Amino acid sequence: MLQVGILVFPEVEVMDFAGPFEVFSIAESNDRKKLCQVFLIAENLSPVKARNGLMVLPNFNYTNCPTMDVLIVPGGYGAEELEIKNQTTLSWIKANYLKVKHLASICTGAFLLAEIGFLDHLEVTTHWMDIETLKNNYPLLNVKENVRYTDNGKILTSGGISSGIHLSFYLLKKLFGLEVATQTAKRMEYDWSPD
Repeated sequence: MLQVGILVFPEVEVMDFAGPFEVFSIAESNDRKKLCQVFLIAENLSPVKARNGLMVLPNFNYTNCPTMDVLIVPGGYGAEELEIKNQTTLSWIKANYLKVKHLASICTGAFLLAEIGFLDHLEVTTHWMDIETLKNNYPLLNVKENVRYTDNGKILTSGGISSGIHLSFYLLKKLFGLEVATQTAKRMEYDWSPD
């Protein structure tokens, strides 16, 4: 079973983590077996106050988190203004990069990966409102506009908010095939078509 960890932190954008959570958590094989174990990770196990006051309870913290195949780093105000200064979070992402098969940023989660140096010389994207800031703050990045996501092999990035759902379907397709991704989108009644 694919182990998918999703980072959460104060002021995380709700759809950035909830959208991918839904996609991966309901993905099934043809014989209706779950394909992914999805869990939320935070710096500690205290409830996390996401954007607009939604309270979220993480499953694991940085010290007891199980091994992951995929790590998703969402965005929001908390990423670009708070966690970008949190060396504990940045160090944890850096350490886990070596262990995962795929590291994906959603929206302004790209700022955290850029701050660590993971995105240098890669094609990346983020929320359209933050494209210029990403370009200016990290000139070694090849920032793409008007794309839902980018795929650099191990590292993937998505545009803002709902683009994280598109990236999640793309990653499902990459890992399990087109049929699984298509059936998951149908089950969610989500209008998705592969590129």
